[in-house]
Amino acid sequence: MSTPHDPRTPAVRPLTDADVPTAVDTLARAFADYPFTRHVIAADGHQERVRRFQELCLTRIGREYGRVWVADGGRAVAVWAVPGQDPSPAFAALAPVFAELSGDRAAAYASAEEALAPHRPQEPGWFLETVATAPEAQGRGLGSAVLRPGLREAGEAGLPAFLETSDERNVTFYERLGFRVTADVRLPDDGPRTWCLRKDPR
Repeated sequence: MSTPHDPRTPAVRPLTDADVPTAVDTLARAFADYPFTRHVIAADGHQERVRRFQELCLTRIGREYGRVWVADGGRAVAVWAVPGQDPSPAFAALAPVFAELSGDRAAAYASAEEALAPHRPQEPGWFLETVATAPEAQGRGLGSAVLRPGLREAGEAGLPAFLETSDERNVTFYERLGFRVTADVRLPDDGPRTWCLRKDPR
């Protein structure tokens, strides 16, 4: 006998084809003015560039090589990279597209990646590629709800979870979920302050 769903708890499930347009829209709107994206993606046609970037990360990277969960039909979405799945072929194939989307910010993107590389995990773990909640759906616990399946699976496998954020307001949110700051990096080329966080399995 199935247990009835508690309406106070957001229902979270894996991404389906039907969710993709809403999930892409959620990510595009959430990252349109995000400090890191502003720094590494050209200002010309910025919002459309961000939309395309997020669409590729969702459909060609996260969905094919990682795990993606949604809530509220894609108005909240979390994209994880997972151990044992190597997305290098997809990144290699998409490199020219990503370079085009970065435009005149390509050098800033490269220097940002170089600055963050020493602080990224060397051991296997789950890496949060991206997460977002649509503005009209915020305040309902969807953000933390959509993250929990990945955190739970990482913990059950005895693996740490990692993420980066360039918005200081997010740090407290992640700390409430059990993450701790492992690095506080000022990106070169007048880039934004970026925090690296880690959650160890219990």
